[in-house]
Amino acid sequence: MLEIYEMPGHLVRRLNQASVSVFMDETAKKGFDLTPVQYAALSAIEAKPGLDQATLASRIAYDRVTIGGVVDRLVQKELVRRETNPSDRRARNLYVTEKGTQALAEIRPIVNEVQTILLEGLDADERREFVRLLQKACEAVNDRSRAPLRVT
Repeated sequence: MLEIYEMPGHLVRRLNQASVSVFMDETAKKGFDLTPVQYAALSAIEAKPGLDQATLASRIAYDRVTIGGVVDRLVQKELVRRETNPSDRRARNLYVTEKGTQALAEIRPIVNEVQTILLEGLDADERREFVRLLQKACEAVNDRSRAPLRVT
């Protein structure tokens, strides 16, 4: 057996691959064209209307350089709108559109089902413990990430 089969980094990568694949498959079945990162961004904007792209990036632990493309695609899909910040003309505040709000309401049950599918090999107690341990591990290395989570 290869040593990588017991390495957390390799296992996390494999689970991430499965997570993206299941997310894309399950949401596409219901007619949605949204990536996991776009969903995270849309959810974060809904939770804090008017936030800027840099804040959005830190709230979903995504790199600031790439978040612009994510927002561009959400704007193109008419799920998000940008407005110039009146106190800083260089900054753009982000808001979920009515179409975006409707999409979130429709896609959330699918996303919840994806989480169940991802952990279908675990019983309910194991799922809670697994998520708790993942959160603990993520928090421990957060500051070492190229895109640390910063919830403000």
